[in-house]
Amino acid sequence: MSTAELQAKAPQDVRAVVQFLRSSKSGMKIRVGALNGKRIDYFKGKSAIKALLSPAYAKVKHAPKVASEADAEALLQSIIPFTFYLRIERGGPSGSASSPRHVTVTPQQAFAPDSYFAWFYEGPQWTTYAGGLLMVAVMLAGVMFPLWPPVMRLGVWYISVAMLGLIGAFFGLAIVRLIFYVITVVVASPGIWIFPKLFADVGVIESFIPLWEWDVPAKKTSKKKKGKAPAGVTSEEKLASNGGAFIEEVGEESPDSRPGSRSARVEEVPDEDS
Repeated sequence: MSTAELQAKAPQDVRAVVQFLRSSKSGMKIRVGALNGKRIDYFKGKSAIKALLSPAYAKVKHAPKVASEADAEALLQSIIPFTFYLRIERGGPSGSASSPRHVTVTPQQAFAPDSYFAWFYEGPQWTTYAGGLLMVAVMLAGVMFPLWPPVMRLGVWYISVAMLGLIGAFFGLAIVRLIFYVITVVVASPGIWIFPKLFADVGVIESFIPLWEWDVPAKKTSKKKKGKAPAGVTSEEKLASNGGAFIEEVGEESPDSRPGSRSARVEEVPDEDS
């Protein structure tokens, strides 16, 4: 019996589980292998168990309830006879190190968390069929353009001219702002950019705000030094805040000081309560 016939005999609850696992909602990591010279998707058993225990699976309608890993393993084992996926063994790469690995279907079809399973189910194909029909319709509409009504052909002409005009205006604006910048660099250094955010990664309205700007690089903000006590803090306050010890900075008193010596010392003061 073929794979398609076995899959057609699957009950509705099994199909609901398979469609969830095959969709992006499951969050399973899908790998690509090479089976008999053809690319095929496969996954690891642990990722399927994790998907069945996720909150997303609890929202699936007409699907069996899964409360533990044992329930998930039993459910995944019951799906194997319908050949939606089969257990495989991985081999070496089919080409370079980054190319898909060779995979082969194993004779023993038993579910295991550490094993790998290849998909033989592509999911609902209505989106593929709808996309194909839409592509054919667009191609036929383009070929039959001379048979369109005059009003529709005139509208297409206006739209195409408007798009070309918009693209031309954008390139013209870019050339004008470059010429203006070169002139201002000579006349009024460092130069002025018109619409400085025109090519920035912002929205359409933000691209034209502000109207102009000097070509001055942004200043780098210096990091604030931490650990310095505010001015006017006495040694007693430092002792109270640091638990009886503080670091006192000492200036160079004489030119004979060694350049490699440190300019700070740690002084320990006994607590007043002792």
